[in-house]
Amino acid sequence: MYNAVNEAKNQVSEVIMEALGRLTGSGKIPAEPLPPFQVTIPADSSHGDFSANVALVSAKTLKSNPRAVAQMIAEAAELAGTAFDKVEVAGPGFLNFFVGNVWFADVVRNAVKLGRDYGKTDLGKGKRMLVEFVSANPTGPMHIGNARGGAIGDCLSSLLAEAGYEVSREFYINDAGNQVEKFGKSLSLRYMQVCGEAGQRVAAENKDIDSFTKAIYGEDGNSPEFPMPEDVYLGQDIIEHAKNYFDLNGDKLAAVSEEERRKALTEYALPLNIERLEQDLLKYRIKYDNWFKESSLHQSGAVAEVIEKLKAGGHTYEQDGALWLRATDFGGDKDFVLVRSNGFPTYIVPDIAYHYNKLITRGYDKAINVLGADHHGYVQRMRICLSAMGIDDSRLDVVIMQMVMLVRGGEAVKLSKRSGKAITLTTLLDEVPLDAARFFFNLRNSDTHLEFDLDLAVEESSKNPVYYVQYAHARICRVIEKMSEDGAVYGGGEVSYTEPAEFALVRKIAEMPEMINDAAKEYNPSALTRYAFELAQSYHKFYDSCSIKDAEQPVKLSRLALCEAARTVLRNVLALLKVDAPEKM
Repeated sequence: MYNAVNEAKNQVSEVIMEALGRLTGSGKIPAEPLPPFQVTIPADSSHGDFSANVALVSAKTLKSNPRAVAQMIAEAAELAGTAFDKVEVAGPGFLNFFVGNVWFADVVRNAVKLGRDYGKTDLGKGKRMLVEFVSANPTGPMHIGNARGGAIGDCLSSLLAEAGYEVSREFYINDAGNQVEKFGKSLSLRYMQVCGEAGQRVAAENKDIDSFTKAIYGEDGNSPEFPMPEDVYLGQDIIEHAKNYFDLNGDKLAAVSEEERRKALTEYALPLNIERLEQDLLKYRIKYDNWFKESSLHQSGAVAEVIEKLKAGGHTYEQDGALWLRATDFGGDKDFVLVRSNGFPTYIVPDIAYHYNKLITRGYDKAINVLGADHHGYVQRMRICLSAMGIDDSRLDVVIMQMVMLVRGGEAVKLSKRSGKAITLTTLLDEVPLDAARFFFNLRNSDTHLEFDLDLAVEESSKNPVYYVQYAHARICRVIEKMSEDGAVYGGGEVSYTEPAEFALVRKIAEMPEMINDAAKEYNPSALTRYAFELAQSYHKFYDSCSIKDAEQPVKLSRLALCEAARTVLRNVLALLKVDAPEKM
């Protein structure tokens, strides 16, 4: 794995440690253990490419002025055979190291040589990570929150794989519990409406499914002629399922028991919804390695086993006919119910079984859940449950995702409180290009509220960040193509750079592997979009200030090599985001 920044940081540390050894050997400083120091990249490249605070943290131990200590280290430092041309003392005692042209040349050549492998790291050492994200309720279409969770979870998975982890993407299907009961009730009510006289009249007047569902749905899902109670799903998809079932099977369910009717309609509609979810996510460029059904945990007895394990561990007690977990024994504010007085487990129990399956049965090193902002309390409960099951709760990591606000014309897009009127993933993608959706949902860290500007997402200008980045890639491709037509092709060999814009672009290219590591550690895929924009910005500045066509041959080929390197890296970053890298725009 090639990481020019990390290698240079290690060289700085080695140069400093060797210099300290010489100073100790000559008696200029005492042989005292020194505190650890940091090697960082200055915000301003005029302050060096790398900076060390060793003198600042060691001055007290050495009983000397920090700047004097820094001066001694600088004089004792030997740079021969390293990436550095010089070291300077700055400010109160910083040591600033300046890389030479050899380092810049190596970065460019390696980026070109490694191609798609440039940026890959071995941070993860092959540890197995299961990333669960979206996991939308299968009783209805995906909403905007799911869209953001999908972009974040998918790009996070790609990011972790790039950093050397073995990653699996998983969708957890909540096909059991209260939401499925509610789904069945909703379907049954709409089916009986479809079977009724009024429903058949509407069917005769509206031959296509869209007009039929709209006629029954009304303005807000609860039309006077086809009323629905408050505790049901009001989406038009429910009406569509009921109508389609009627068209296939007639009114045969009208005479059966309510329980039988709900069961039959659920068994018909739920698989269709799951299939629709899968197809919509594929259109969103998300392909899961596994679709895991909650119902399988009930059918296999895993849910019951969890209860028995917690009982056997002495972590439960009975009160008011319910089974409680002693959460306070594990740092919880209060105990909570596992099994209600009616004998039915609460939602947390199958979730415990699911996490046990992930971490113990399937043996993943880490389970990463991408969840909405309303799950803070849930996370604490799940960690308590894992501890009670004898599982190290640090093996569960959670990415909390804040809300999305859609904006058009500078104003928030108002959504109906009725579930059926909310903007879905599919309706968003009908309006916004797929590349823009994936890029925009990753523009901000997951823990930050996101304003999604619908107007900006379709604008073809430099104001649109994804357009700006894609245009940079297309511009690079055009330059390389044009130079090739003129007979100028970089085929390897030595390169050299002298201009500030060249150095700035190489530095940005060099950052990618470290960016990957840092972003992977922080579970922050927004670092990818930020880096892509900064790289595009660096290239545009290079393009504007450094001529390629009119340059002398060695300079021309060096700059063409830099173009090849920039194209490679930009393409690699966009690939992690699953955003197209067009060659022409």
